[in-house]
Amino acid sequence: MPLRAAALAAALRRLPGDHPLPWRLRCLPVCASTEPALEQWLADGAAPPLALLARRQRRGHGQQGRVWQSPPGGVWLSAALPWPAQPQGSAALALAAALGLALQLEALGLAPQIKWPNDLWIEGRKLAGILPRLRWRGGRVRHAQLGVGINGVNRVPAGAISLAEALGRNRHPLAQPEPLAARVLRGLEWAAAAAAEPELVRRQAERRLWRPGDGWEHAGQRWRIAGLALDGGLRLQREGAELVIQRRF
Repeated sequence: MPLRAAALAAALRRLPGDHPLPWRLRCLPVCASTEPALEQWLADGAAPPLALLARRQRRGHGQQGRVWQSPPGGVWLSAALPWPAQPQGSAALALAAALGLALQLEALGLAPQIKWPNDLWIEGRKLAGILPRLRWRGGRVRHAQLGVGINGVNRVPAGAISLAEALGRNRHPLAQPEPLAARVLRGLEWAAAAAAEPELVRRQAERRLWRPGDGWEHAGQRWRIAGLALDGGLRLQREGAELVIQRRF
């Protein structure tokens, strides 16, 4: 079944939101990747907030260019949304977006964890990935741009989980692409509204942070995860030493 902008807009209207944005929506049956498609939409003069979705991507990608499988049944989107022009003192984009999505999943009775730097996990398996970018012009941020991939009712590779499986029903109606995409957009709205509250975002994201029992490997050593920095970095401790590592996309 094709993903339709009108049906998505209707699903968004039905879903309560404290900070709604006037989204312009575009849905494609298939594309190589939603990222360049959104870039072209922006280049043609469209202004945020925008969300471009594809029923299927042929060459979706995630962190460090890794391939993201994007079959029908999931939500594969790129969005442009407002963000503070001077990001100093604003929330880390990746953390705010992950937290906004986590809150939407918690409203469904789930317990997502944020796997640093940009994934959401359920029951120890990957549900969603987020690719965040700030777009600049003349030393000021023009807008935030995010690629989001989240498994809905699609088949998933080993190590991943679909929302339908997490909800315990093979074709759960809330895991279908349109209602799920509406939740993603509500989560991004929350992120934009929370941009001016970096400590709130850091604190709430830290409570949901995935912390492996055997620690985090960095530079060939195991470190204990101590928490998150305001700028989104991961705080690590080991034998009295502490460092902060930054995400690389």
